[in-house]
Amino acid sequence: MRDLTMPSDADPALVNELQTRGMRLVDPRAGHESRRGGAGPSDHKAVSFGDRTVMIPVHTAPAFDSPYLVDAPDGAGQSRITRNGVEVARVRFPDRPRFYDLKTADGIPYNQIAVLHGRDVLATTVLQTCIRYESRRKTCRFCSIGQSLAAGRTIARKTPEQLAEVARAAVELDGVTHMVLTTGTPPGPDRGAAVLADSARAIKAAVDLPIQAQCEPPEDDAWHGRMKDAGVDTLGMHLEAVTPAVRARIMPGKASVPLEKYFSSFRAAVGVFGRGQVSTYILAGMGDTAEAILQMSQRLVDIGVYPFVVPFVPISGTPMESHPAPDAGFMASVLEPLSRIVVAGGMRAGDIKAGCGKCGACSALSTYEKLRARA
Repeated sequence: MRDLTMPSDADPALVNELQTRGMRLVDPRAGHESRRGGAGPSDHKAVSFGDRTVMIPVHTAPAFDSPYLVDAPDGAGQSRITRNGVEVARVRFPDRPRFYDLKTADGIPYNQIAVLHGRDVLATTVLQTCIRYESRRKTCRFCSIGQSLAAGRTIARKTPEQLAEVARAAVELDGVTHMVLTTGTPPGPDRGAAVLADSARAIKAAVDLPIQAQCEPPEDDAWHGRMKDAGVDTLGMHLEAVTPAVRARIMPGKASVPLEKYFSSFRAAVGVFGRGQVSTYILAGMGDTAEAILQMSQRLVDIGVYPFVVPFVPISGTPMESHPAPDAGFMASVLEPLSRIVVAGGMRAGDIKAGCGKCGACSALSTYEKLRARA
């Protein structure tokens, strides 16, 4: 029987269950609000198991049928997660950020410029438009980057000045410790690196905050150094899928950038940012086998890239909304051996300066890493 007191960390088996099956909210108004649409952990809600915050799907098709229910917080701020009426854990919802209540001088709410991910990560999509998303033939089938813009929850382009203003407030009011700058891919060979560099430069001039930038590999590797010089601390270039057939099927536009280009860019970026400070996002459950993901992960670790593997979450309103989420057993078959690969390669989530891998809220990977470190 699991200890039902507030743990210092989460059980990876339970995290896998919740992140693949989702959970139903007894009171949808309770706790920190969830996210719908957009980039990053969409259709999720953040919950904290002691010191560990994870993102759990709540607005997806699997979540609507999930056997897991979460109560509204009690008088002590704890919520029970139950399955078939049996309590399996107690969690807390992170508080609503205070910076969400502020607006810019021209009336734009701060949370339309950047939002809280997990518990202490500020995140924004600098350009909420993408050349891949604008074409049905090229769009990534899992992506919902246009949804929050269409719903009026964000703005199309965040200026460097706006981002600096919000970042400073998030640090001062809510103790944010690092920031993620991602972007839709614009036209041009820099693939978003230029706008990310401009944004990072302004933020660093306003507040001392570690920053991860995320973009497709720029044509010219010199952009890695330019982003570093602008204040970017870590870089994410996301594969999403690892085998050519799956890449071509689910992201035909992005797949036009070959894996060879990703790896040449990875090597150049590791030379600039350092081993373990370059990462890639891999979505498990879209068609790649566990063996293919682990083989690719070993190849990445060998050159100093941290493979952040997360369960695919089918987002409502996307072409893949009816694609099944992976089950918890599949995720365990990937993440447990992956933790061995990462630790053996001298890389851990906690050593990353900023970004998704450091946060770790969208995957049980860092929890497996901690268990391995204790063994």
